[in-house]
Amino acid sequence: MNTFLKAAAAAAFGLALAGAAQAQSALNEILDSGVLKVGTTGDWNPMTLRDPATNSYKGYDIDIMQELATDLGVEVEFVPTDWKTLVNGVVAGKYHLTGSASISPPRMKVAGFSDSYISVELFPYTTKDKADKFDGYASINKPGVTVATTLGTTFEKRVREWFPEAEIKVVEAPARGFQEVIAGRADVFITSNIEGSTLEEKFPVVRVKNAGPRAPSPIAMILPQSDQVWINYVNNWIEVKEAQGFFEQNKEKWGL
Repeated sequence: MNTFLKAAAAAAFGLALAGAAQAQSALNEILDSGVLKVGTTGDWNPMTLRDPATNSYKGYDIDIMQELATDLGVEVEFVPTDWKTLVNGVVAGKYHLTGSASISPPRMKVAGFSDSYISVELFPYTTKDKADKFDGYASINKPGVTVATTLGTTFEKRVREWFPEAEIKVVEAPARGFQEVIAGRADVFITSNIEGSTLEEKFPVVRVKNAGPRAPSPIAMILPQSDQVWINYVNNWIEVKEAQGFFEQNKEKWGL
């Protein structure tokens, strides 16, 4: 085979591979079906909140996904999930991507992530009536202190790392760690500055004094790890929307 024919064969093979990748991409499935399926927990205020009465969602995340669907020219379908199965749902193809989630090494082993468009920091919180009992992280990491957290979240991992001497109470969604503290069944919970500021407005909870932010974490969408076509589309979409000011406007809308 001469050089020209070899080059032609290689080019044809490359095009075939590209076509196969394109055919297997979630992007094609979304465009063909007219539906973008998004996995969301509905329990992270103000990112994603589900109204049980109407089974509808609202929040910072929800606005992002609706905007993405609009730009794709499709409808959006929110698929209920919880934190412990969030990644599994993407891997199993139950939805095409998730709403916002912390980028973490365990998740990165099995799933892909979009570029980050917001970040969070973690703080410990307690109720106002217990505020004087705690001063700094060391005051939490003691026997007799109960720290509540939600199964499958990055918060659970951090709680176990930071407070090995305390009693760790793990609840399963739809229950949340902060609810255990508000109900008096635990003393401390940790959450992001995003959710924490919202909880402080609604409930008698406060940050533990002298316990500064830890574990700054970039937030992104979780996508199928091997679907580079879909990942590229979402990343380029994020870049365009950032340039247009969409993410900043949405942050202002939700007080972030």
